[in-house]
Amino acid sequence: MAPHIHLVLNWILFLALFPIAFVWLRRAWRIIARRDFSEVALKRGEPPENPAKFAPFCAAINLLGGIVVVWLIFGVAAGLFAHETWTSIGGITIWSKFLFDFALSRQAHMPRLGRAAAAAARK
Repeated sequence: MAPHIHLVLNWILFLALFPIAFVWLRRAWRIIARRDFSEVALKRGEPPENPAKFAPFCAAINLLGGIVVVWLIFGVAAGLFAHETWTSIGGITIWSKFLFDFALSRQAHMPRLGRAAAAAARK
């Protein structure tokens, strides 16, 4: 029974790479080509005050992650990677993209301090 579970989990991970790559590359396309910043550095579903400032970083994170996942899909389909290699590359890519997006969203929603906060309070 154990080899079958292993096989099923591998297929789930491999098949999940397809929609992940599509969504990440679509987000990069929307930011770069269409200049749509509605999904840039979201925190609780709300964009930052100036999403255009963080758009290049978000586009780079999504584009790089999408390219790595597409490269991984082709590598697995061609048989270039051993099981441990492709699963580790996939896991590291997915987690890195999530963590970089999280860090970017927190950076974009930093509270104002000092003179900037005082100026915003007066308005």
